[in-house]
Amino acid sequence: MDWALFGIFLLGCVAAGSTGAIFAPDDWYRKQLLKPSWTPPDWLFPLAWTTLYILIALAATRVARLPGAEYAIGLWAVQMTLNALWSPIFFGVRRIRAALVAVGALWLAVFATMIALFRLDWLAGLMFVPYIAWVSVAFSLNFWIWRNNDDTYAQPAE
Repeated sequence: MDWALFGIFLLGCVAAGSTGAIFAPDDWYRKQLLKPSWTPPDWLFPLAWTTLYILIALAATRVARLPGAEYAIGLWAVQMTLNALWSPIFFGVRRIRAALVAVGALWLAVFATMIALFRLDWLAGLMFVPYIAWVSVAFSLNFWIWRNNDDTYAQPAE
C-alpha cells in the first residue's frame, strides 16, 4: 500500500470532517429540536466518522493508480465536498431543509462513488457500504427532524 497516497486521501477526509468539529451540535440541536427515539447517541458520531474516514481514504488509495480510476476519484472528491457542507448548513446556519438537500446530494454522490469503486476493485467498493448505510441514517434523521420541527425559527448560531 502507498502510505503517502493514503495520507493524502486521509488528509482530505480530515479536512471535510473538520467542519463537523467546527460546527458541532449545541443546545439548539440537543434541547430545542424534536428528534426521533432512534437518534444515535452523541458518543457514536466521532467513532463512526473516524472509522468511515479511514475506510473512505483506504478505498480511494486502492483505486487511485488503477487504469480508468479518473471518474471514481472525481466522484470521491465530489462526495467529500458535499460531506464537508452538511454540518455548516445544519448546525452553522441551522437550515434543516437545506441540510436535507445537501445530505440527499451526498447520498447520491456516495452511491455513485461506491458503484464506480466496485467497478474497479470490489474491496474498495465494499469499503463504501458502511458509508452509504451511515449517510442513509443521516438522511432519515435529517428528514424526520425537518418534518417535525419548524425550519423558519432557526437562527444562525452566535
